[in-house]
Amino acid sequence: MTWPEPVERVSSVLRGSAVDAHIEQFDEGAATARDAARAVGADLSQIVKSIVMVADGAYVLVLVPGDRRADEAVVAQVLGATEVRAATPEEVVHATGFEPGGVAPFPQRAVVHTLMHKDLLAHEVVWIGAGTERHMASLAPADLARLAGARTFHG
Repeated sequence: MTWPEPVERVSSVLRGSAVDAHIEQFDEGAATARDAARAVGADLSQIVKSIVMVADGAYVLVLVPGDRRADEAVVAQVLGATEVRAATPEEVVHATGFEPGGVAPFPQRAVVHTLMHKDLLAHEVVWIGAGTERHMASLAPADLARLAGARTFHG
């Protein structure tokens, strides 16, 4: 199957890493965590929200379960940053190479830190955005952490 270019970038990382992962296309789209959970038939906590933030001028990718919010204060504490804010849509594209709604945790362009909420590790399988709002990939959370170069956190 031929994927759109952003999805092919994600697929290439998965193929090269030899992990058990599957990319699926959802014609109805899965731009929100609730839409994604409904599309894949999974619990909302198994959906990985990939949130781009800016911490003291550096791009940070924060991976949180679909039933949680990325907390700027917690990110600031984990990183020892003084100023943390949500990235603008333009910054999301610059940092990740993906449009908002389709951000994948890898490959990364200008992301300096990746943080992954520890609750994601409780699942056998989690679902990530795979390059567009219509594509998702399933994989083990430990593989996600490794491929994204993520440091786990709680809070």
